[in-house]
Amino acid sequence: MHDQNYQAGAHTSVVDPLDKGLGALETPCPPEAIAAHGWNLLREDLSLPTAVLSQSRLAHNLAWMQRFASEYGAKLAPHGKTTMAPRLFAQQLAAGAWGITLATAHQTRAAYAHGVRRVLMANQLIGRRNIAIIAELLADPSFEFFCLVDAPDQVEQLAAHFSAAGRSIQVLIELGADGGRTGVRHEAQWHALLDALAQARHVVKLAGVEVYEGVLKDETAIRALLKRAVAALHELAVAGRIERSPAVLSGAGSAWYDVVAEEFAKADIGAPLDVVLRPGCYLTHDVGAYRTAQAQIETRNPVAHNMRASLLPALQVWAYVQSLPEPGRAIVALGKRDAAFDAGMPLPAAHFRPGQSAPSPAPKHWEVTGMMDQHAYMTIADGDDIRIGDMIAFDISHPCLTFDKWRQIAVVDDAYNLVDVVQTFF
Repeated sequence: MHDQNYQAGAHTSVVDPLDKGLGALETPCPPEAIAAHGWNLLREDLSLPTAVLSQSRLAHNLAWMQRFASEYGAKLAPHGKTTMAPRLFAQQLAAGAWGITLATAHQTRAAYAHGVRRVLMANQLIGRRNIAIIAELLADPSFEFFCLVDAPDQVEQLAAHFSAAGRSIQVLIELGADGGRTGVRHEAQWHALLDALAQARHVVKLAGVEVYEGVLKDETAIRALLKRAVAALHELAVAGRIERSPAVLSGAGSAWYDVVAEEFAKADIGAPLDVVLRPGCYLTHDVGAYRTAQAQIETRNPVAHNMRASLLPALQVWAYVQSLPEPGRAIVALGKRDAAFDAGMPLPAAHFRPGQSAPSPAPKHWEVTGMMDQHAYMTIADGDDIRIGDMIAFDISHPCLTFDKWRQIAVVDDAYNLVDVVQTFF
């Protein structure tokens, strides 16, 4: 890895034969040794259901988003909670990411154990043990960490712990919107927070400003919040309150990253600045909410519109047709324990009968209408060529809640040969 914020070989993992998704493995082995087994998904070398990542599509999406950020002079800290997969973090960092965004102390510790050396925790750090975890990691001078603050009480808690530990912590002030999630809303809160930070200076070090625009749905309101963040950081920089150079200005989930890039790229705070974008779902994309959001981005944003191709869905779940109990219905061995269903049911994408040469597109009228723990109800039509034992590939909506159902995910090439295994640490 060429990126200074990744330390290769920090933690050694092995593929566990008892975890679902592979099935043929007899003894544990390192993920990088899995390709030597010569397994192929279409030859039924894997135990289904199984989640599968496309190697070529991952590479495409990595390059696409890195280029987009570079066009705006921005840096990427992709949100790692989407995948919690350190092998994917390593690929993102190797492709040029500035760091990895995470949401909890546990996630941060898992990323650190696997070599990540810069984490933006886009959340408040609260609680004795959570604070202690981060303080322990910050004993390593090569590790850079940021968390969010929005209240004096939190600053005082951080100051007490880190002062006693003889360490310091970098923080970003989070600005929020009425009716939204966390973040400073009003002027009185802003000044009270600045007073607390002044008291804790050099222990709780102010590094910049952060927003999460995804709590808003209206572009005008989002742009107003982003402009407020730029103005706030400028005010802090002029007043000499920033204790990191470059200062950090960060925002962007997976739905409005283009708007954030546009607004933050114009920022001039009179001092060096790192603009950090944090989309997470771009790496695997999906065929639901994020495909819709990406289409809107490519319509309204000239950079995205002019880039070659688009983001591609790179995550599927494959399962067997288990039963054909009545006309018009197939039962597939895929359930709520295997794929997200909160943002739309899995979509049948490909149909393969073992022994054939290649999958074919699934008929448009095939539809998952309901799911139980281990079963999916799929509507079919009279006369459809479908048999028990056929393999169906499903595209998904909302990759976050599919990843967290798998501890190991097969990575396949375009011929469906197993070339790697991605492990998750939720």
